[in-house]
Amino acid sequence: MVKPLAGLLVVSLEQAVAAPYCASRLADAGARVIKIERAEGDFARGYDTAVGGNSSYFVWLNRGKESLVADIKDPDDAALLHRLLEKADVFIQNLAPGAAARSGFGSAALRTRNPRLITVDISGYGESGEYATMKAYDLLVQAEAGLAMVTGHPAGPGRVGISVADIGCGMNAYTGVLEALLERAITGRGKGLQVSLFDAVADWMNVPLLYFEGTGKTPQRLGLAHPSICPYGAFGTKDGALVLIAIQNEREWATFCAKFLDDADLPRKPGFETNNIRVANRPTVDARVAETFATLTRDEAAAKLRAANTAYGFVNDLAALGHHPALRRTAVGLPNGDIAHIVAPAVVRVGESLELGPVPAIGQNSAAIRTEFAA
Repeated sequence: MVKPLAGLLVVSLEQAVAAPYCASRLADAGARVIKIERAEGDFARGYDTAVGGNSSYFVWLNRGKESLVADIKDPDDAALLHRLLEKADVFIQNLAPGAAARSGFGSAALRTRNPRLITVDISGYGESGEYATMKAYDLLVQAEAGLAMVTGHPAGPGRVGISVADIGCGMNAYTGVLEALLERAITGRGKGLQVSLFDAVADWMNVPLLYFEGTGKTPQRLGLAHPSICPYGAFGTKDGALVLIAIQNEREWATFCAKFLDDADLPRKPGFETNNIRVANRPTVDARVAETFATLTRDEAAAKLRAANTAYGFVNDLAALGHHPALRRTAVGLPNGDIAHIVAPAVVRVGESLELGPVPAIGQNSAAIRTEFAA
């Protein structure tokens, strides 16, 4: 089976999450990805030891890559990297602001030497402005972009439970590379791409920002509830489960009232008529819904919700996720030869088997790469 990016060479001067995410997706699609690491390795290798002594982040984001240990400040290693880049299709870097350029690996200069090269500069806050030189980590960007202020419980701001700024940035970088490859197929020339963690989150913050600027009101932090739709939240059953329901329109609300709440007249009662009215009357609406849930077990609630054709889901813990019927997993080799079963990539390529390369040890491919690209 030939993968869609087979034959492409990607050089990634990367660490942590955002750039490795982008590069891992390119590797999944068949590109040859050479990961440049310091002698001590990408610091994400040390985030934890949960996966057979390996970091969960590193196993997830570095399957299918080759590892080359190199010091970009060493003249011989720098020359090696330039030889690599002369043959590369894509160069990705997410070093500290300005570090790559100061070491002779500025994107514009690299594209001058190799006009077909696509360069990806990943930063925290973009390449210009007063924030350009600031260090940026995921939670800092969640806070700066306002995400933390609309996330969590009414008692205070909260962190989204995964590294959404890093992941969103990596997704944007991957999309940008694919677009640039299509453009290069037409023009024959590469492209410079700039992607930031802040831009990734700020883009996703369009709805709360536009809502605030149009109304002067900040969306409330409601925990497991929706700030502008009601009822849309989690309710407890009599056996201790949490079931989250979503009512999207008045037709669904009427059916829910008739078939789940057993109260077909409720949509005509004051405080329950329309979504806007229900949002303003949320405590009373939620209390009425909770009253019915409290009389049912998880299974009984699920049966009634299905009968009402109401969208619902269970609030699962990680143990439940690990056994979820929709969860797909795939095997990935670890540096010591063991196998980890990670969650499979999100896109299913119909008719193709899924094969991901192993996670490399630090410098596992250094000798072979140095020989292949010797002066």
